[in-house]
Amino acid sequence: MHEALFQPLTMGALEAKNRIFMAPLTRGRAAEPMFTPNALMGTYYRQRSGAGMILTEATGVSVEGLGWPSAPGIWSESQTEAWTPIVEDVHEEGGLIVMQLWHMGRLVHPDFLGGNAPVSASVTTAPDHAYTPTGKKPYEPSREMTKEDINRTITDYRRAAENAKKAGFDGVQLHGANGYLVDQFLRDKTNLRTDEYGGSPENRTRFMREVLEALIDVWGADRVGIRLSPNGDSQGTDDSNPQVTFSAAAKVCEELGLAFVELRQPDENGTFGQTDVPQQDAMIRKIYSGALILNSDYGAQKADEDVSNGRCDAVSFGRPYISNPDLEKRIAAGAEFNPNKDVPKSWYFPIPEGYIDYPTMEEERAANAA
Repeated sequence: MHEALFQPLTMGALEAKNRIFMAPLTRGRAAEPMFTPNALMGTYYRQRSGAGMILTEATGVSVEGLGWPSAPGIWSESQTEAWTPIVEDVHEEGGLIVMQLWHMGRLVHPDFLGGNAPVSASVTTAPDHAYTPTGKKPYEPSREMTKEDINRTITDYRRAAENAKKAGFDGVQLHGANGYLVDQFLRDKTNLRTDEYGGSPENRTRFMREVLEALIDVWGADRVGIRLSPNGDSQGTDDSNPQVTFSAAAKVCEELGLAFVELRQPDENGTFGQTDVPQQDAMIRKIYSGALILNSDYGAQKADEDVSNGRCDAVSFGRPYISNPDLEKRIAAGAEFNPNKDVPKSWYFPIPEGYIDYPTMEEERAANAA
């Protein structure tokens, strides 16, 4: 069943054993000390190592870029050392694991920055509220990044990529989606600059290109990917002409020879609270010739169809992998998925429950037979 999903896939130097990938999922378990991975996370990723490729939860490249309570970082030696056994856990199970590198830009609340303003492409304020260690608070205005800020941030990405390599990861993915820093530079609603980093779509891709070039210097293009979300508003980050903007972004990915591009996009019925959002994957597919991964609200049948017909090369599953540590085995057997329970609390609360206690298909059958 679903034979297309169980074919191996070569993405540059990355060899995936199947095309059922685990999407990046912020889970908030790096609680004590703050931003440092732990053994609980090792168990979680080991349980899901049957995925063709694990894309880790978004991982902060710097103090300045991380504003989510109990999310992990990769900027320090202690964080790097803490990630190492997690990677080893996955490799011992024959898994492939790639780190997603994250800078939140204007979505970092000043509470994480000693009261200082967050940085972004321009002076803007995100809608809604930020999650802070002391509860939800309104976002505050960002500070426009200077050239010095941009260079310093690219250096932060480079250091994070070097640390990911030291920890033994198989590659890195740049988080360029969901309204975070790279996305804030890409889209004209949040990039109001008039210098070489703003204005035309080509200029607005410059920051993304320069970060990717730094990652490639460390890893080689054949172990570097990116996540983009070219459809609709994302955390207040939007664009007046996404087809032109993301055509330019796709050209950068093609010119640099990235191993893979993952697209966070709505299904045909619309997601992210929007409807009738145009699909951009076909346009990107025409420009970018590497492995294309699609993500968002997929079931097994639709995923198999889209891989079979060439719409994409793999599908990354998010929420189904929260409650189904052996998701690929369930798909192979045509079995039902476990539903998520106690959500959204169990998504982010730093406890084992709702994280590593979901049963595998075999454990369920054993329990039912007892």
